Amino acid sequence: MPKVKKAIIPAAGLGTRFLPATKTVPKEMLTIVDAPIILYVVEEAVKAGIEDIVLIAGRGKHAIEDFFDTSYELEDKLAKDGKAKLLDRVSKIRDQANIISIRQKQAMGLGHAILCGLPIIGKEPFAVLLGDEITMEANGESNVTAQLVKSFEETSVSTISVMKVEDKDVSKYGIAEVEQTSPGFFKVTSLIEKPKPSETLSRWALPGRYVFDNTIMDILQKAKPTLNGEIQLTDSMKLLCQTQGLNAMTFTADRYDAGDKLGYLQANIELGLKNPELRDDLKNYLLGLVTRI
Repeated sequence: MPKVKKAIIPAAGLGTRFLPATKTVPKEMLTIVDAPIILYVVEEAVKAGIEDIVLIAGRGKHAIEDFFDTSYELEDKLAKDGKAKLLDRVSKIRDQANIISIRQKQAMGLGHAILCGLPIIGKEPFAVLLGDEITMEANGESNVTAQLVKSFEETSVSTISVMKVEDKDVSKYGIAEVEQTSPGFFKVTSLIEKPKPSETLSRWALPGRYVFDNTIMDILQKAKPTLNGEIQLTDSMKLLCQTQGLNAMTFTADRYDAGDKLGYLQANIELGLKNPELRDDLKNYLLGLVTRI
């Protein structure tokens, strides 16, 4: 069975809809509690057994590349700032995975960003994790990427994660039209990028975690720009489900859209409540705040 050991993380500002980057800090480097968003995403990939992580970086994303490089200046600053735990987390990533950065010279959509990773991915299967989506293990289950990897390695069929959304949120996501084959598991019949609620009966959205057979790269190489003049991943996924097949599965995890203002705040609050150093003080503050609003 094919093993998934490579992953692409688009970090080119794709999908970070509402949080503006500053002139010096990319969106993916914004902090959730005590670590940048991108670190949570990379850690998920490593926990899923990924060994080669390809960061697709756009213009002005040098801070992301520098963060994962061996750097005396960065390590010295983290140590002096009392951020030994963050330094330890970064060091573990360096020991367990190869971090490779590729420049996306033009912002031509998520499909194009993934295609930029072809020189490293080659003919192998691979995972894709969007750089502004954080998912954390829950209820003792493995993380979302690990769940997808397990499904792919058992079936050899590309598998994506899906989640139910309300009508008002349909237009924010790619939507998968599916046929259920077993509890929490589906066959994808079609996909639509950010449709109006009236354009599809499905409410199964794509939250930014995928594992693909390499066939998707062949399709992306022939893809043409469509919505917003970009090469949309959903267009190529639609062709994939019509030819090779595409599976979808729900997941057990806490998920935060860190590219959305509300999602960013929710991630800080909920992950703060899981932090032993912050939990009690933050909990007491929130309980007190509730009585005042």
